[in-house]
Amino acid sequence: MTATTANPHGIPGHVAPEQVFHFDIYEPIEGEDDYQSWFRKLQDHGAPDIFWTVSNGGHWVVMRGEDFDYFLKTPELYSSRINVVPRERILPIVSKPIQLDPPDHTRYRNLLAPAFSPKAVVPLGEKARAMTIVLIEDFLARGECEFVSEFARRLPIVIFMGMVGLPEKDREHLLGLVDEMIRPTKVDNMDAGNQLMEYAFGKLNERRANPGEDLLSVLARAQVDGKPLEDADLVGMFFLLLLGGLDTVAAMLSFITRFLATHPQERQVLIDHPERIPAAAEELMRRFPISTLVRVATRDHEYKGIQFREGDLVLMQTSAHSVDDRLFDQPLAVDFDRQVVFHGTFGSGAHRCIGSMLARIEVRVFLEEWLKRIPDFRLKPEQNLRVEPGMVLAMPRLDIEWDVR
Repeated sequence: MTATTANPHGIPGHVAPEQVFHFDIYEPIEGEDDYQSWFRKLQDHGAPDIFWTVSNGGHWVVMRGEDFDYFLKTPELYSSRINVVPRERILPIVSKPIQLDPPDHTRYRNLLAPAFSPKAVVPLGEKARAMTIVLIEDFLARGECEFVSEFARRLPIVIFMGMVGLPEKDREHLLGLVDEMIRPTKVDNMDAGNQLMEYAFGKLNERRANPGEDLLSVLARAQVDGKPLEDADLVGMFFLLLLGGLDTVAAMLSFITRFLATHPQERQVLIDHPERIPAAAEELMRRFPISTLVRVATRDHEYKGIQFREGDLVLMQTSAHSVDDRLFDQPLAVDFDRQVVFHGTFGSGAHRCIGSMLARIEVRVFLEEWLKRIPDFRLKPEQNLRVEPGMVLAMPRLDIEWDVR
């Protein structure tokens, strides 16, 4: 790594004073319209397109879609080997394929691809539909629910746990560990990550002793370049599946539901015209991205007049693309007629989210079945929005109510 000098404020010598701006990915937001709007306000109120923050060990932050796309599509300059801030939160195992760069990334991603292909995802969508109906019917007559715990953190998670063959009894334990990994209450504490690795090792040994047809069993039998995967490879892949499968869709569903609860006009469009739900789901996913991506500079170089040094970390929230007014007209507006060719919600480049097709189906199924049964719903009174940022944004709770017919 190239040595750099720093001033007394912890700013490296290659960072100009005008390039410094406050941003802390782990700082909770409360009382705002929504987190994505808050991020957009940073763009409107003077945040440089790319700036340096001293928070979490110091790193660059990308604010615009053009740069978001460039960094994610240039792995020779911006590697995935460090994919979290601060860098001390990197675990001793490599989460494959997400921490690999092409072409190594492709070989491991190909092992997961069949499980997320259209052939595999369509029947999962039907399971999601059946599960959605069961969950809704369970609280429909009450006229209220706490959406996060009673729905968002159940539907996609039950589907995922079925894919990898995990028992339902482990759900709450795993959710707690994943929460602490993605949105840590103590940034310097890695106990949750170590417990997840121990869990993964245990399940791997179970599958080798008694293999089944679930995805973890398939990986346990898989080969790369004609050789079986080593334990560390398998644990890294399973670890990645746990972080992705137990959190992302659940978080996105909560933001979407809060929007629909507070925007009856848009909700009515989908009630009156359910055929518009697929396009609406895409627009809602564009409007409410929830993931954070990190890359590390592989060598000293200049980009747009900014001096990057080998080892610099670059953080990109998916909001940087999806709510950029240089790419989308009135990006904070939810417009079901918007013609979106590409948005950043699922990332970009070789690492674009492999589970995006399943996520789309789960969101569409939710909208179709929920609006049939609970067409008119609202937030419970005196409820401030609280968002817990991190590598994936999330709302800790969302209380909604409706009139019982």
